[in-house]
Parts: sequence; structure tokens; C-alpha cells
Amino acid sequence: MTHVQHLKPFLKKTPFHEPMSAMMHGAGWIRWQGFYSPAFYDSTQSEYMACRNGATVYDVSPLIKYAIKGRDAAKFANYLVTRDLTKIKPMNAAYTAWCDDDGRMIEEGTIFRLGENDFLLNAALHQLHWLNESAYGFQVEIEEVSDTLAGLSLQGPNARTILEVLGVPGIGRLPHFGIMETTVDGHWLRIDRAGFTGDLGYEIWVKPQDALWLWENLFRTGDPFKIAPMGGHALEMTRIEAGFILVDVDYIGSHHAIRPTQRISPIEAGIGWAVALKKDAYFVGKRALQKEKADGSSRFILSGIEIEGRKPAPGAFLYADEKGTKELGLTTSAMWSPLLKKNIAFAQIPPAYTKPGTEMWIEIWYPKEKKIERSMVKCWTRNRMFFDPPRKKEIV
Repeated sequence: MTHVQHLKPFLKKTPFHEPMSAMMHGAGWIRWQGFYSPAFYDSTQSEYMACRNGATVYDVSPLIKYAIKGRDAAKFANYLVTRDLTKIKPMNAAYTAWCDDDGRMIEEGTIFRLGENDFLLNAALHQLHWLNESAYGFQVEIEEVSDTLAGLSLQGPNARTILEVLGVPGIGRLPHFGIMETTVDGHWLRIDRAGFTGDLGYEIWVKPQDALWLWENLFRTGDPFKIAPMGGHALEMTRIEAGFILVDVDYIGSHHAIRPTQRISPIEAGIGWAVALKKDAYFVGKRALQKEKADGSSRFILSGIEIEGRKPAPGAFLYADEKGTKELGLTTSAMWSPLLKKNIAFAQIPPAYTKPGTEMWIEIWYPKEKKIERSMVKCWTRNRMFFDPPRKKEIV
């Protein structure tokens, strides 16, 4: 983690910086897209437990947001991403990927359909140049609007109750990936039912000048419901349990790859379900992905694995046998899950090994008594969505 003193001259502050600073018990800041972002407030473990048992608040304002509007906005958006957006009605969102012409993934994220020709694309990396290049020939306007919205992600089993007490009308009827706009005490809110924890959760967007009002009222309302602020370290734990991939961790965007072999397709990234190969419209990379699917040429599939024992295995090699004579792949994200009481990871493994229950071996190196020891233990392929509670999608 970069020391906070080195960040001061360079980083911007989100509209929630003041109340976040007041609740932080130390220098728990890290850099996220040029902003101060909390890695932790006090205890990563307590923040993780608050998310799984109460509710947590995480500042998502640094996400890069692109407005896509105009006569051809729907055609362009459907051309840009791998999902079939003709099936996404206004005031709904979809998780998707966007690729280069070779079918290699530039990034993945959420696209919000606010109207028939009104979209908002959330990205973790700057994409405006690529979007403008891709829009050649379309009657469409693309604008980065990141600074016009401030956002908090409210996640956990008590998230809905907190919004109900806050006075958000009809929040219980908002479906998974649904969007609503409303006012509370005269303040405009846009709420989508999504998040990065795999739990019941919502993203709440306001005008920057209303950020302090939102923070203060969420914590006032949520106090009886175990609300707590959450930093990036605890969020990392929840997103691995939920099976969500992260750019620059589980894959490298094709525009940032140093070597061509580092580029991967959405199918290899384990999100082939988000690639609508049968949609009528052409999308960037469609022909290459169709060929990959038809030829079975995927080099690996990023899958979930469960590992024997309790030693986390980031960056560990997998093998077909205990002797390690046949190397299969490599883990990316890994952790011991306190909730599931399981040692879990994501791993790039050959398609033939992706059937749940397939047994493999993994080599783990770990520190013990001032030395590094090696352990070769069994592991098994699992659904990467390790944590998927019914409350995430249920309507009340």
C-alpha cells in the first residue's frame, strides 16, 4: 500500500472524503483512478463481517462513467458490448464485456439503459478514446460524466431495510439489476440494485452537492441495522466469494497487455454466459468469438476451485497429479473464506478440467518459522460463484 503522505500532492478527493476521513482510524488510503479511496477504516475483518451480517457503505464515486446518447445510441451500444441489449429494457442494467476485433477483452463492467437511446457505461479504466473510435459512422454522443455523479454502494442483508426506513418508495419491488429514480427529502436519487459483493445490495447515486446529506442520513438510518463503512480490502474478500473478476488481477485488458498471450477472451475469463453469439446484430469481436467457440480453441477457463487446508493460494500453480509432472494452470485471486469456512480461489485451467468436482493438485508456498515451506495439496473445480444467497435477487 502506498503511504498516504506520498498521495497528498497528487490525488483528488471524492465528495464523501470528509465523512470517510472522520471515520478512519489510521492512514488507510489507497489510490483509485486518481482519487483517495479507503483500503480500510479500522479492521478489515470487522468490515467484512458487517457486510455479511448487517450492511456496509463503500464509495464508488471514482468509477469512470460514460454517457452514450443520440439517435443511434441503442445500435452503437449493442455493437460495442457482448450482451444483447435489445433484451434490456429501459431502467435496467446488464453486466457485459467489450472486446477488440480479435475477441480479446478490453474490459467488463455494467451498462445502464436509462432510456431507449440513453445509456451509461461504468468502467474501471479510461475508455473514451476507444469508445469514440468505435462510434465512427454512428449518430451518437459520448461524454465522460464521472464528476457529475457521486455514488455509494450499500451492501448486506439489511441494505433494503435501511433504504425503506430512509423513505425510498418501492425499493422492495426493485428487481436485480433494476434502476429507479426518486426523491427523498427533496434530494434526487438514482438507485440500481447491483454491487460487487454478491449480496443484497444497491448503488445509490446523487448529485455531488448532496453527497454529505446521503452519507449522514444512511448512517443515521442504518445505525440500528449494524451499518458500517467498508474499505477495499474487505470488498476484495466479498468479491472473491461472489465470483466477480477484477481487471489487472484476474485478467489484463487487451489495450494494456504487454504480450499478445496476456490478452484473453470473455470465454476464457469465465464470463462466456455474457457473450450473446446468437444476437442478430454484429458486435466488436463477434466473429473471433464465434470461431473460438466453434473450434474449442479457448486456452483455459477462469474457474472456481476449492483447496484442501487453510493456506490461501494466490499465484499458485495447479497440476494434474501429486508429483507435478503436468502443469495445468495458475490461480489469480485466492482467500480463506471466514463465512464459508473454505479455502477458495480463481484459477485458469484447461476446459477439460472445468467440470465441477474435477480433482487436481496445487503447489502452495507459505512462510513458517522464518522459512518458506512447500505444500502440495488437492483441489477441486467448483462454481466460481461460491456465495450466492437468495436474498440477492428476491423481491419482497
